[in-house]
Amino acid sequence: MELSGAQKKIDPVADSSDSLMEPLQKISRQCRQCIVSGEKLPLSKMVRFVIGPDNTVVPDIKGNLPGRGIWLSADRISIKTACRRNLFARAARRSVRVNEDLVDQVEALLVRRCTELLALARRAGQAVCGYMKVEACLRSGDVAYLLGASDASESGRKKLGGIALETARIEILQRGELGLAFGRDAVVHGALASGGLAESFAESAARLTGIRRWPENEEKNERK
Repeated sequence: MELSGAQKKIDPVADSSDSLMEPLQKISRQCRQCIVSGEKLPLSKMVRFVIGPDNTVVPDIKGNLPGRGIWLSADRISIKTACRRNLFARAARRSVRVNEDLVDQVEALLVRRCTELLALARRAGQAVCGYMKVEACLRSGDVAYLLGASDASESGRKKLGGIALETARIEILQRGELGLAFGRDAVVHGALASGGLAESFAESAARLTGIRRWPENEEKNERK
């Protein structure tokens, strides 16, 4: 990604990313057992929950809230199953309160985390948006992830496909959500340079993929 001389130096704003990245980076190589499937998975593929002071189940997206963690696979089915089968109470060994919209809370928190990380990358000169800027970055070869709005037209998302054949794509955020990260009303195309922020964003985006209210996720839940 083409950066100005000032941007190539460490941007002071990048220091504020530590609070967003550090907790999950420390535990990224650890594993926990999903209370629904019983499968042991890396924490980067799971969502942590804790029981709050009022006995309410609270999502802990950043992995830094106090209390004993309760872990679930990062997918919509697992969270809904845990709610339906009262598995949070069993794991906590006491009565707990589960909000009906818990899975939607998790989705909203993951969207917020993704936009926060992307905004930090933009301020640090590690992310750009707009067709022309993204095309230039792709041609320079300094793009770790090509970003596309999930609610854009198929032709719009594939517009840069010819010069991004080997670049990993992330199409999880909607136009308005990408726009929020870049300080615009809506964004269709974006590019993210390699680095710690990019990897943290990709990890959060992967977790969000299984949580989003998409037809395929809802159909799997119905079959479950």
